[in-house]
Amino acid sequence: PPETRGAARARTRSGPAPVTDVAKLCVCDLLVAQCDVNCCCDPDCSAADFSLFTTCSVPIVTGDSHLCSQKAAIYSLDVEANPPERIFKLIDQVNPSVFCIHATNYKQALSFNSPEMPTPENFDQLLKQFGSASFSAEPDSWRMNTDAQSPSDANETYRYEYGVPIQTADAFLRLPSPVVSSWCSDANPAGFLVNQATKCTRSVSVEKCGNIQAASMLFYINSSILAVPKSSQMVNITVQSIVVQSLNGMRTLLNGSDLLRLPMILDELCINIVLGVSYHITYTDAGEIIEAAASFVLGAINKEALSIQQSFEISFTQVNTKPVPLSGNPGYVVGLPLRAGFRPPGYPFPVEILFAALVLNTNKYSQLTILQSTSNQDCLAAQGARTPVLFGYNMISGCKLRITAAMKCHPLTQTLLDLLKGQSFPEYVASFGNSQAQDVLDWVPITHLHTSEQRIYNTFQSSCQIPVSLEIEVKWTKYGSLVNPQARIVNVTATITTTTAKQLPSGRERTIPITSSVVFTDISSPAEPGYKAWPTINAKLPFDFFFPFV
Repeated sequence: PPETRGAARARTRSGPAPVTDVAKLCVCDLLVAQCDVNCCCDPDCSAADFSLFTTCSVPIVTGDSHLCSQKAAIYSLDVEANPPERIFKLIDQVNPSVFCIHATNYKQALSFNSPEMPTPENFDQLLKQFGSASFSAEPDSWRMNTDAQSPSDANETYRYEYGVPIQTADAFLRLPSPVVSSWCSDANPAGFLVNQATKCTRSVSVEKCGNIQAASMLFYINSSILAVPKSSQMVNITVQSIVVQSLNGMRTLLNGSDLLRLPMILDELCINIVLGVSYHITYTDAGEIIEAAASFVLGAINKEALSIQQSFEISFTQVNTKPVPLSGNPGYVVGLPLRAGFRPPGYPFPVEILFAALVLNTNKYSQLTILQSTSNQDCLAAQGARTPVLFGYNMISGCKLRITAAMKCHPLTQTLLDLLKGQSFPEYVASFGNSQAQDVLDWVPITHLHTSEQRIYNTFQSSCQIPVSLEIEVKWTKYGSLVNPQARIVNVTATITTTTAKQLPSGRERTIPITSSVVFTDISSPAEPGYKAWPTINAKLPFDFFFPFV
């Protein structure tokens, strides 16, 4: 009968249950219902057969070698007995490897499952499951059940930690991204405190305008976020702004009162298609999400359009703090500004750090900057023009100062200092690109030095020390893993060089060069033989350690 054949095929696909008991495992048992020579674990062999063996071809049988503790079956022969006998022992072995598995809680990983063969009856179901650009092979037992909590979980306090998927009422907050190809996959979870920006392609058509879920605003805001994992407290996703983009690319910001627009057909166009979503999550230092907002870019497509490109972003801000640009995470990235600031009076650490912003004509943000060269090279005209110090870029700039005998020493000295250092020279530099103001040890104080040149300019009636150059040296080192080292600043020195100026005859003028420079020095050094300050472990994961996981 057909149902009998179907059951037989199902049994063939499922295969036998995996054997995990080492006492029943026997890799040398090749003959069916017959004793294999010198196979001491063969259950078909009798005591008479064992007496004729000369050795055990498989002396030890173990289970998964990745387990921290595992059973081992030991087989040997007692040749002194008459007749010789087989000796069997079952012992516990401890895995000496640093990396081991404590328990195998996923039984399906113990054997290979034969793939389901397409038939006329199951073809449509298989096509629906595996026919898209990406699919999930997770078993149903892995699906999140937010309603079911064990009694031991009732009194446990949960919090979001870095990288943990942000949970929602139905699953997790999705941030669509390309997987194998450029097509969008909605199975990418947004990780807590992981800033992401993705772009992918979505198949659309005017005929299906209102039936494409991922093209509607509701798809991205209709599920509430769990304030903390496994909790009943929900945080709704609010719409922060909506920008409408026309077919020619012109964008218009809508009023706040018009917050929800769904896809619809208008004049043979499908309008209000989601082209971009930007999430902004506000959280507390206890790892709790308290606010979630989404900004949308909506567009339109015509009948000729077969696909659209969507962009997605997510960012995080701690409550009662201002978002600041990072220059790396954690180490500095070459070409990004050095994050610097000063300590306000009365505070033991830099509570308010003013970071290097892309403002090149002023120094009001107290970033670490140097004098910006101008085309006319006039120092008095260039006063106030600053450029930020970029990590890894050695820089030099300067100008020319024309002085006369009528100039006074002290005002000129102060003018040159303001020219070289700016109006508010910072006191600290962040050691990492993502250093926070409250982390006191992550800020390096700037060391100030003064040197004097031997050059003498006959300018003033009495000798006068005037600053002529500012040299900033940034020492950094490679920090962390050798595989992915991070750039860390360990020392910053600012050296002001002065020179002596003496009397200049009346009516005479002299031009003095003023320079600023920045030098980055890598002080990383390889480990010396015998140096034991940083112990290392010579361990390597097996290539199949995480099988069947990727």
